[in-house]
Amino acid sequence: MSYQPVPTVRRRRLGSTLRKLRTEAGMTLDAAAEALNATANGSPGARHWTAPKLSRIENANATIRTTEVEVLLRAYEVTDCEIRVALEGLAKDAGKRGWWQTYRGVVAPAYADYISLESDADSVRDYAPLVIPGLLQTSEYARETIAANARARSASEVSALAEVRLARQAVLTRADTPLRLWAVIHETALRRRFADRPAIMAEQLRRLLDVAEWPTVTLQVMPIDAAPNPGDAGAFTLVGFPGPMPDVVSQENLRGPTYVEGVDDVNVFVDAFGRIADSALSPDATKGLIADLV
Repeated sequence: MSYQPVPTVRRRRLGSTLRKLRTEAGMTLDAAAEALNATANGSPGARHWTAPKLSRIENANATIRTTEVEVLLRAYEVTDCEIRVALEGLAKDAGKRGWWQTYRGVVAPAYADYISLESDADSVRDYAPLVIPGLLQTSEYARETIAANARARSASEVSALAEVRLARQAVLTRADTPLRLWAVIHETALRRRFADRPAIMAEQLRRLLDVAEWPTVTLQVMPIDAAPNPGDAGAFTLVGFPGPMPDVVSQENLRGPTYVEGVDDVNVFVDAFGRIADSALSPDATKGLIADLV
């Protein structure tokens, strides 16, 4: 299996944000390059800026140093310290090797991109119509569902993927800034049964009851008798970031995750998730239903 060691989604987020800031400054690529070269003014080691180079950075086809991010922000007259820190951090981490790369033999590049997104995020909003979200799965539930959807994988690969799924859950208990998770799970997923191992689902339901008490987790169930709503179109995950970083949408299929990154397109999912949450049971009613199922 081929593996891309650089989590390119970080570059895309950085590039799209720099493009947004440039356009908000009312500058074309040519005008930006001219302003940047004037700012450099012969400084030692300064990059000679051209419109094609800027375009490659904005389209995630070239790297950019943190010092160059600072130069760009000055040219675009961006003075917000929060924006500067966020973008310089993203540039610094664009090629960072994450813990998941230990599993590069089984983790596909698109999945590695998603894990890097999740590790950078401060919030996740997840609509799960058929399967419990990975951040909330128990070990046995993860293993069984991975095995069912990865029939070509060996037993050792399934075990490795289950380990990765559980390791991802560390973002929920980070010491400084735990990830805020808002999950809406369809009742159908809660009523699934493992005929030969019924204890798997009982343990999973108890896990949901436990995390539903965490202050950083909001859990809702979409009841089977709910009226039609945007959730009928399928599962998706909204990944949110601190500061100026735009949200990213991930949609999972048998080939792995695909991404929606344009602001207008992402806003369609933001609106959809709000309507889904409005159609679901309240967190208190959700805990009551899960307790009954247990």
